[in-house]
Formats: sequence, C-alpha cells, structure tokens
Amino acid sequence: MTERVEIMDTTLRDGEQTSGVSFTVNEKLSIAKLLLEEIKVDRIEVASARVSEGEYAAVKKIVSWASQAGFLDKIEVLAFVDYSASLDWIKAAGVNVANLLTKGSKRHLEGQLRKTPGEHLSDIRKSIEYAEKKGIRTNLYMEDWSNGMRNSKDYVFYMLDSLKDLPIMRFMLPDTLGVLNPDETYSFCREILDRYPDKKFDFHSHNDYDLAAGNVFAALKAGIRGLHTTVNGLGERAGNIPLSSVLGIIIDHFHLKVYVNEKKIYLASKLVESFSGIRIPANRPIIGDNVFTQTCGVHADGDHKDNLYYNDLKPERFGRRRAYALGKTAGKANILKNLQELGIELSSRELKSVTKKVIELGDKKENITTEDLPFIVADVLNSEVIENKIRIINFSLSSAQGLKSMATLMIDIEGERYEETASGDGQYDAFMKALKKIYKTLNKEIPRLADYAVTIPPGGKTDALVSTVITWDYQKNGRELKTRGLDPDQTVAAIMATMKMLNIIEKQKQPVKKSARF
Repeated sequence: MTERVEIMDTTLRDGEQTSGVSFTVNEKLSIAKLLLEEIKVDRIEVASARVSEGEYAAVKKIVSWASQAGFLDKIEVLAFVDYSASLDWIKAAGVNVANLLTKGSKRHLEGQLRKTPGEHLSDIRKSIEYAEKKGIRTNLYMEDWSNGMRNSKDYVFYMLDSLKDLPIMRFMLPDTLGVLNPDETYSFCREILDRYPDKKFDFHSHNDYDLAAGNVFAALKAGIRGLHTTVNGLGERAGNIPLSSVLGIIIDHFHLKVYVNEKKIYLASKLVESFSGIRIPANRPIIGDNVFTQTCGVHADGDHKDNLYYNDLKPERFGRRRAYALGKTAGKANILKNLQELGIELSSRELKSVTKKVIELGDKKENITTEDLPFIVADVLNSEVIENKIRIINFSLSSAQGLKSMATLMIDIEGERYEETASGDGQYDAFMKALKKIYKTLNKEIPRLADYAVTIPPGGKTDALVSTVITWDYQKNGRELKTRGLDPDQTVAAIMATMKMLNIIEKQKQPVKKSARF
C-alpha cells in the first residue's frame, strides 16, 4: 500500500502571526470550512489558547460548525504548559485536541522558563494528566527542536525518553527559527525515527533561509509522514512552508498519498490573500499569477508543436489554466495562442504585423493583456475587430471630505443614451453603482470585479500615466477577463478598463465574422 502523508494546516494560528495579519471571526470560519470541506486537509490548528476574547469567539464559532459537519476531531488549539489555564480555555471553547507547547532546546528552557529539565517535565506531565481528566487528547510541540538537536541533543532525548509512554498522539518537531538545512533535517529526523519507530512525528518548517521546501523534502526522505503548512506560506518572519508547495513534493517526487484536493488550492490561496491583505508573489510556485504563463516565444512554439515545455505541474491539477504572455519576447506562437483563446483568426501576413506591434509595445514597457489584443489588431489592420457598441458620452465625478463620492454617467448603448447618478465609497465605486443602475434597467449583467491593480512608473511624477489592470470574474464563459486603462488619472484609467470590458463582453455575443474574426 502507498504510504499516506498527513497534513495539519496552521494558517489560522501560526499563519495569523504574520505581521499585520488579523482575521475576523467570520473570516476564520470561512477559511476553516474551505480547508476541511473543500481542500480536505487532515487537521487544522485554529488558535492559541487564552489570547483574546475575539480568538475565543472565533474558536467557538468554528467548533459549532465543525460539530454539526463531523469535523470536530480535526480542530486543534495551541496550549501552554500552565497546568489548567489553557486546557480549561480549550475545553470551554468545545475543542477536543490540544497541541501542548513545550521546550525542545535546553537554551529555550533555561533562558525563557528558567527551569531545570526535571521541573519542566513535571509540569508537562501535570498538564497531560489534567487534559486526560478533561477529555482532551494531546499532541506535543517541542519548540526550537532544531536548535535542540544541534546544541543539546541529550536534552531532546531525555525529554522524549521521559514522555514517550504518556498519552501523546503525536510529537511535533518544529524548526522554530528556520535554521535547518536539508542535510541536517534528514539526519535529525532519521535519528528520531530510528530511536522511536512506533511513535508519530510531524515536521513543522519555517522559511528564514528559504529552505522550507528543501527541508520538507528531506523530512519526507527520512520517513516523516506528518507535515504542517499554511496557505500562501503565511507565518512569522519569513513564514511557513506553503500548503501548495508540499503537494508537488509529496505526490510527484515521493509518490506518496495525500487526501488534499489539489483543484481547490488556488481558490484557498486567493481567499486567504483577500482576507490577509498579503499579496501572493507573482512567481510563487503553483499559486502565483505568472507560474503557468510562458513568456518566451520559443517556449510557446514548443508547446504548440508537442507540449515540449510542460512538466508534471500542469495548471489543470490546481484549477488553473495555461497562458502565454504578450510582450517584447513574445513570438508569433505566443500571439497565436492568445488569438485562439479569443477566437480571432488572422492570415500569416496579418499575424506578422500584429506580432511586430506587440513587440514594439513591449519595448516601451507597456503591460499587454490578452484582452488588449483585439484593440491592437483593430489598430494595426484598420479593421473592425472591436466595434465599440458601448461608449461614454460624459461623466462627472466628485468627492468631498466627510461625504460620499458622487458620479453622474451618460453612456450610449447601441445608439440609445442612458444617464444615472449614484453615490459610493470612492469615485470609482460611485461610477460602478451608476453603471449598474443603467444595466439593471436593461437586464444586463456586469461581471464581478476580482482584482484591481494600479501601476505607476518607479519615481514617476504626479502627471505620469497610470496603468490600471482590472480582473473580472466572467462566469458565463468560465474564465477571467483582464482589461487595462491608461490615463494620468487613476479613476479615469479604471473607467477606461471597465468600458473595454463591457465592449469585449458585448462583442462575444455577436455572430462570427470571416476576416480578423471572433
């Protein structure tokens, strides 16, 4: 039988220790539901005991849902060695599993607790005995275990030898300060597993030296079958190992079994990005915006001929799609892939002209999206690939201190003029509300705004052009649209991007043409 790796996700506990991150009660519940129902991780650590009233309310809400959904035994809370205080808090919250935080290095024990190993051991035993009386099952963290193995190995083994016969489900081995390298991780994990072959061990990595993924690889190679993760690699300092990153390692490199639903990983990443306010780097493996985008024209050509630049990390595994970037390194193959996506056919001569224009724009550092292509085609070929059926006649925007922003909008839709006024939280919000009023009277739908990115040149002056790229969730064709507006005024640039999106959608409803066609 294929061995299975167990995933414990600690986004709601360790992940929330990211500087500047604090989830609301409802956000915590949403993340917990997604992790257990959709992603299907084995367990989640949702809080530290006795932190705050808000933390207690969040745990209670998660427990209420988990009890009804059958996930209560998958909910865990970090407890401290304070005899009854943490455990009473956990029991009152309705949680059945405590992750007891003990000292895994002699330096931490003596420097922070100022106790002897025997005194600490006695305190741990009392806490575990009390947990048993309360009906709470216990896992045990050995904080700073990595430095313990480096500098006080006798202490680590003294603790494990003394604790191994107590009712502890798992011993959890954290590289608390992210100091390990893969060679050390393998050696230390192998030594632990050889000495205690009948015990369960989890590995908990941090990324201070950018070695978290390499250390997880080494831990798995040594025989560890329990890993701790966070969504998007959130966590203190440089963060923890991302949930997305462990999947390729477990499945593709070790061919081990894991219950995690890969297709929902990107959904979880975007949700946590939204709640945390911490942007996912565009080049983050698996979940970054650019990781399934081929930029080089040679690569696109190889994919077109025989998928020559594909690897096992196919975007479809993670609920994503492959894309081909448009810019100065784009060749005809890149542009052809994007035109096919839009349903536009060009002759070889036309394709050559459009490619030349895209490269020219890329040389000027312009940000070109797939949805820009029809407009570039129209400009280069003097064709009517995009016919603006929806045009702004006029708009007025206003804002004042302490008052809602106002927008008055007049647009032309296929020869008919419509005018509306609305207020909103900011000028663009007011504009969108006025636009939605018009669309509602026509029974037309506007896609949901999924992302809004503003870019100005580094060191740009106040009159510099602003590029606003808006991502729209367009469910009717099962894909996202990205449209760009360019103007010295950020709001006007966003309005231009919005009008471009409306015309693209309108065009997609029209019948196919024969030349430069959809």
